[in-house]
Amino acid sequence: MTTRILGFAGSTRAESFNKRLVKIALHGAQRAGAEITFLDLQSLNMPLYDGDLEASSGLPDSAREFREAIRSAHGLLIASPEYNGAPSAVLKNAIDWSTRPDPEAPNEPSLVAWKGKVAAIMSCSPGNLGGLRGLTHLRLILSGIGTMVLPKQVAVPAVHDLLHKDGHLMDEKLHDTVEKLGSELLRVTKAIQSE
Repeated sequence: MTTRILGFAGSTRAESFNKRLVKIALHGAQRAGAEITFLDLQSLNMPLYDGDLEASSGLPDSAREFREAIRSAHGLLIASPEYNGAPSAVLKNAIDWSTRPDPEAPNEPSLVAWKGKVAAIMSCSPGNLGGLRGLTHLRLILSGIGTMVLPKQVAVPAVHDLLHKDGHLMDEKLHDTVEKLGSELLRVTKAIQSE
């Protein structure tokens, strides 16, 4: 069975460093044999989570699409920008919507999209810590919704000096480290699938 890996970044910016970073990790997973998909959260145009909106209209189509993308993947590669020491509002909002129960499927178990998934997390930033503080929060969020997060993570500092326009990191060792995060996610995900 082919293992499906979904990658996305918690950014809507067209030239997002984190979108480019997650694509490097996805390439590593693909080279190792995964079927990969990149999802741009910008394309979903998801509204801010609002309990009143949910009560009156149910899950927005964009939230349902994101939830289904998570659900159909075996493993997740997530690149998270750090805003003031935490993951971006865009990423947290997408996670919040995707964990809501679906009134059209009342018998689904709680957290059906996330529970039992394996995720690898990464970040990059022009700053000196590379978004490291935000990854701590993201790890807690994902663990709290039933997702196993790999111990290995990558935070790339001073990314504006390292990322080539073609999407490669100019530091070959660092580029290889990010690709290996993708291949390691595939390895662990396949091991869990075979249990």
